[in-house]
Amino acid sequence: MPSAKILAQKEAATAELTEKIRKSVAGVLVNYTGITVEQDTALRTELRKAGVDYHVYKNTMTDRACKAADYDMSQYLTGMTALAVSDSDPIAAAKILKSYADKIETFNLVAGYIDGGVIDANQVEELAKTPSKEVLLGRLLGSIQAPIYSLARVLTAITEKDGEGEAAPAENAEA
Repeated sequence: MPSAKILAQKEAATAELTEKIRKSVAGVLVNYTGITVEQDTALRTELRKAGVDYHVYKNTMTDRACKAADYDMSQYLTGMTALAVSDSDPIAAAKILKSYADKIETFNLVAGYIDGGVIDANQVEELAKTPSKEVLLGRLLGSIQAPIYSLARVLTAITEKDGEGEAAPAENAEA
């Protein structure tokens, strides 16, 4: 039986992970079997740059923390799993991890959570296909500006057409 000190450390680590999951906007669970050290280092660097926290936890600890945060992911916690948690961008972790899953045959997306619900691997892949916030905002602004630009082109064409007609008669001013 583990000592009281070790149990206290495990409970503190589980509570910390639970709080991290509760504060996050999204998380992705992956099976990292078959990834090399170089690939793992590159993956961790890319995730860190995107503001994603990526760690390997024991499955029992991840299960307890997820359940405490109201995400039941116990059915997905088998084998060698790692958890990527994002505090601000709900798509970043899914995008980066999917790109590695596409490159490495044995590296698989397992599940995730977003908006208070658990999602499976297929839904994580769909989430990864979602454009970034900046791209979506650009598309929104473009769709808002399109009618204004169309109106401006029509008005410009009308004024140019009207100007091409008869020349205005010049007034002869006799002094």
